[in-house]
Amino acid sequence: MAAQHQSLFNEFEPVSSKQWKQQIQYDLKGADYNETLVWESPEGIKVKPFYHRDEFEHKTHISHPDSFAIGQDIFVFDIEKSAYRALDSVNRGAESIRFTVDNPEVDVSKLLADLPLENITVFFDLQFLSPNFVGKIDAIAAARNAKIFCLIDPIGQLAADGNWFPTKDNFIDLQQIAAAKHVGTIAVKAGLYQNAGANIVQQIAYTLGHANEYFNRMGNIAQPMVLQMAIGSNYFFEIAKLRATRLLFKRIGQEYGHTQDCHILATPTRRNKTIYDYNVNMLRTTTECMSAALGGADTVINLPYDAVYHKSNEFGERISRNQLLILKHESYFDKVSNAADGSYYIESLTEQLAEKALALFKDIEAAGGFLKQLTEGNVQRKISESAEKEQALFDAGKEVLLGTNKYPNKNDRMADDLELFPFVKKKPRKTLITPIIPRRLAEKMEQERLETEKQSS
Repeated sequence: MAAQHQSLFNEFEPVSSKQWKQQIQYDLKGADYNETLVWESPEGIKVKPFYHRDEFEHKTHISHPDSFAIGQDIFVFDIEKSAYRALDSVNRGAESIRFTVDNPEVDVSKLLADLPLENITVFFDLQFLSPNFVGKIDAIAAARNAKIFCLIDPIGQLAADGNWFPTKDNFIDLQQIAAAKHVGTIAVKAGLYQNAGANIVQQIAYTLGHANEYFNRMGNIAQPMVLQMAIGSNYFFEIAKLRATRLLFKRIGQEYGHTQDCHILATPTRRNKTIYDYNVNMLRTTTECMSAALGGADTVINLPYDAVYHKSNEFGERISRNQLLILKHESYFDKVSNAADGSYYIESLTEQLAEKALALFKDIEAAGGFLKQLTEGNVQRKISESAEKEQALFDAGKEVLLGTNKYPNKNDRMADDLELFPFVKKKPRKTLITPIIPRRLAEKMEQERLETEKQSS
């Protein structure tokens, strides 16, 4: 006879939320509970010292992929070399490839010829608008039953560059491109907002407003929309950010009859990366990729630890890919679907972020929509205000980047190791709007250290 199941904790009385709080109040010995233990994030999210099931009457269901795909970035400059790198990356564990293409003359069939398209997802980050180019990709996807997305985002182009793509009408071209039947064609490159310093509520609301412009203008969007998100270092908040974004995107999409879940493509932020004590970047990207996986990203593409100051190189790419492989195959981040589900803390963060982001999204729509707010400069101004607040905290040492504004290695030298210019370049030019400029927190401090290096050499 099978043994009867016995609960190990039947002898213990459950402790209510009220009892926990009473005990905490007693231990505080007269100190104020809210002032002592409750802190508030830059987004206005109040974080409590404990969370209890008594406070959750219902749980919001959020769809979640069963696992995340490990991605690899490849900039296409030479067809044969890029095709080789893509195949080599797949053979070494990559499950998706993101090709960045800036030339419409690229031979796509040659680029994809040797890739096992039946087993991987391919993204084309196109730096131009070309219905003909997307048509070629669509034909390949149909012939080889491939899962391919073309990451096309005219509004993102305007936000980042200050100008539209150089065609007569970006949205007419996008309508033609969206007629492709076998590839996804519309993306929201929302990582720009995080990298420029927007707070988390702004990131979610601007992502939704950005996507809503396409729903408004494109009508029925048959394929999943790709949301490209940048992941910061606030571990639990970033998990909740992706969950809240997915939840609100689905609600907005349903208003347009769009029943597809979004495809979230997550990459670690550049905003907190440093050129001094650069190996710490590996630790930062590891926790950021963990947030992406637990938050429900469909695809995670890691950022090489030296991406800020080195050209693309085999070692940096291999290490960044191996970080994800360890998370997946040694730390088993793919074994539990929706691992964050049921965490009272993360559920609370998700609800609060979603509520505040939805309120901001509604304000944007009431004021004419995201594109109108962008062209009038209101989005840029709000992001700049948030970025300045964060920068002030960093400059004061209250926001810490180890090795840069805390515990720096004074013997560290970088002046001779910079293959890329790691700072914002000032290029005065004529634009339709003020572009949103990504900026790292450590730039000013690093420039001062580099200047000191030059003077002492």
